[in-house]
Amino acid sequence: MSRLEAKKPPLFISKPLTRDAVSQSLSLLSGILKSSYGPAGRLKQLHNGVGGCVCTTSQSSALLGRLSLSQPVLRVLAASVRNHVSRFSDCGLFTAILCCGFIENFRSLNVAPFTVIKISKHLLSLCMDHLKSEACGCRVSVDFSSVETLVCLVRSILTSKPACMLNKTEVDHLTSLVLKAFIFTVPCHVETNAVLGKCVVIPVKGRRVMDSTVLPGLLIEAPEIQLGKPLAVRRTSSNVIKIALFSVSMSGDGSNHEEGTIAVHPGVSLEVSELNQLLNVGKQLVKDEVGLVVCQKVMHPSLKQYLKEHGVVAVDRAGLSLMEPLGRVTGSQPIASIHSLPPGCYGSLKDLCLESFASKHFLHLIPGDTVICSLILCNRSETAWDELKRVCETAEHMLQLTVKEPWALLGGGCTETHLASYIRHKSSSLPASTFQDLGCSQTQYQLVADGFCRSLESVARSLSHDGEEVLTDVVYGHCWLVPSGSPCVSRWSDLVSRCGCGVSGNTEDLSWSFLQGHSGTPVLQGCPKEPSVKVADLRTLDCFAAKCSGLQVALETANLILDLSYIIEDQN
Repeated sequence: MSRLEAKKPPLFISKPLTRDAVSQSLSLLSGILKSSYGPAGRLKQLHNGVGGCVCTTSQSSALLGRLSLSQPVLRVLAASVRNHVSRFSDCGLFTAILCCGFIENFRSLNVAPFTVIKISKHLLSLCMDHLKSEACGCRVSVDFSSVETLVCLVRSILTSKPACMLNKTEVDHLTSLVLKAFIFTVPCHVETNAVLGKCVVIPVKGRRVMDSTVLPGLLIEAPEIQLGKPLAVRRTSSNVIKIALFSVSMSGDGSNHEEGTIAVHPGVSLEVSELNQLLNVGKQLVKDEVGLVVCQKVMHPSLKQYLKEHGVVAVDRAGLSLMEPLGRVTGSQPIASIHSLPPGCYGSLKDLCLESFASKHFLHLIPGDTVICSLILCNRSETAWDELKRVCETAEHMLQLTVKEPWALLGGGCTETHLASYIRHKSSSLPASTFQDLGCSQTQYQLVADGFCRSLESVARSLSHDGEEVLTDVVYGHCWLVPSGSPCVSRWSDLVSRCGCGVSGNTEDLSWSFLQGHSGTPVLQGCPKEPSVKVADLRTLDCFAAKCSGLQVALETANLILDLSYIIEDQN
């Protein structure tokens, strides 16, 4: 058949970063991300043009997932950041803002992109070596025998998202719950390959945050079970509750059959045949002393009634998301057919009881030994609850990452300004052989290093949303915020009390300078010193693994975009 319209040739866009449309879009995205950064970040309300759900957030995953990006360069950046967040959950805004900073600062240099990429990779290696060294002044060791550092880590996550609408009392309460939930997921008996458990979030919207709680084991919503009556459940001779877990539909409507033709003999009812098979399964479950049956999908009412008459608790519509935690809690194997019950498919529970929260009724599955727990999470509105759920899941994942790498990085912009100070010092004292190996001049190296440092400092400056002056000290290289409207004084120490992370105070003999955007800060006389860290002074900490990955992803993505010569778009 002939085409109704002639095929259009592809559109070739050369040197995309030099085009005004790309520059303006990149600048706009950078401004949106910067204004969302930190505890004082401004909220964004996202909705489409035809109605639907409205999202109020300052989280990178929600922002980049809902923004409609037309420029291919921005889509590459967003996809890279979202991939980082899917792996580490945290530092998405840091990664995106830093990547935008690298692109904006590097493309304005009169240095070939290939040379910029080589030099920036060397600067990244200097940063990573410094962050992983014992002499690093912005790294803190996390001691799992004490909760103080862990509390600071979790609190830093909870307070970074203003859309959660939390006050100090609620932050403290949720911090303790998240830590308690995390401890429940740590195995009591450590084996060679220990696997951390999981915290299942149970939504309760429209209630106070202080009503939130955490319970060991698993909660399954069971609206049909009445609270007023005692829960009679069958137990085995060893006083445990045997459980069967079905991943197949038990509705009896023939929905389990594959596509194709089913031959039915005359006089045979397919529905009756299916129901008889379900009742046979029920008889086998009763014979095997099963006390709890959970079905991922729908269960036939007749089967439910039969099991109830024989003291078996039946719950259907559990959903796919609960199948993996149910298997881990009980040790049961999901049964995928109603025609055979494989040996060893049953699991066991220590106890089963009823719980009620707000207007919801739950079955509380209590195992003998578990790494699964349930966090009943409450918040006053649906929007605030959605944001809080993402934050609590991020905090749990951050704690899991910290088990693998037991360090944290100073927050409040101090890691960024410290690294910038370190790179300025380090790049000014490199041997001539380094420039020869990189195939660049010392001038080119210094230009790229200055752009690298300004990009790091732009992240720290993004914490200022109300006209605060941003300073850095020339001893430790930490970040300090001076409130807007402060009176003119002869000494900065009269206006600042502690740095962004809380480690350094104004009692020391420090000297401050402005973070002046594109003009940069003066090179330190020496390498930034390592402050003596007191855990009690810490205000803000960042996840070590997430921030290191964010730094790498930001630079690699920026280098990829800087190296683009053409964008080829299909016009058909």
